[in-house]
Amino acid sequence: MDAQRFAKARTALHAVAEHLLAGPQYRAAGTVRLRAYPGGFATRFEPRLRVSGAQLLSAGRSLELAGASCAELGALVGIVPGRPEGLYGDGSGVALDQPLELDAAGADAVAACFAHGDAALRALFAQADPVLWPEHFDLAVTMDEVNYGVSPGDTFLAEPYAYVGPPAPRTGAFWNAPFGAARTLAELGDLSATTAFLAEGRRLASEPL
Repeated sequence: MDAQRFAKARTALHAVAEHLLAGPQYRAAGTVRLRAYPGGFATRFEPRLRVSGAQLLSAGRSLELAGASCAELGALVGIVPGRPEGLYGDGSGVALDQPLELDAAGADAVAACFAHGDAALRALFAQADPVLWPEHFDLAVTMDEVNYGVSPGDTFLAEPYAYVGPPAPRTGAFWNAPFGAARTLAELGDLSATTAFLAEGRRLASEPL
């Protein structure tokens, strides 16, 4: 997939995640934790909203995301849109009234990234409940103070990648990122390799400093 096309879809879906799902859910239920869902992602509590590809699903309605703003979409599904104020400084950078730019192929590629991450995390941690966080739009679990996750790309690395983030800096060839270790999904190649990378991070992070 063309990198620019993918980046536009990622940014648009990030905006939807924080303005239409995480923000309203936080105001209703006190949590911003979202979840991966086949074809996209969803809230965990009220309001019950789901993104599937390039569509927003609510109470049997299917709304096209492309060309609409989060403000318009919020009005259509009967919620007050807006990010969860005061919880984090980063985010999508997309304004409420800004039209969303994405297409179905780009949206599906982002969804595939989250599906890959969800499968890898659940393969390594049998009892895991991976969380999609609206701040950096990444899917992650935390075990023994170590963060494990998959991102569809961000300011650190533009393409999808898996990561391991220990609570304290580590040294050695494995630890190649400021926050710990990262490998692109293209470099890893498949689900078993992603799971193996996360497992190796778990092993190394458990060693004494």
